[in-house]
Amino acid sequence: MKNERYRIAHREAWIGVALVIVNFAIWYGFAYGLGSGDPEKYTYVFGFPAWFFYSCIAGTAFMIVLIFIVIKFFFKDVDFEEKDED
Repeated sequence: MKNERYRIAHREAWIGVALVIVNFAIWYGFAYGLGSGDPEKYTYVFGFPAWFFYSCIAGTAFMIVLIFIVIKFFFKDVDFEEKDED
């Protein structure tokens, strides 16, 4: 039977990959969705073009909160010490 630590690490690695994909989708969606038009027609949020504000500033804040939630509720504390099974 495989060590339980490997199963936990594998699951948490996949969660990390999913977080990266979510982060990229948010960044790409706002940056190219709102930023692909004519620059003269851009809207601004706090002095930044909307595409930049939502993709880089708000997206980063969202990801920080999301990562905090994932670590708090989905990740487990794992002991790295080897246990003798004698």
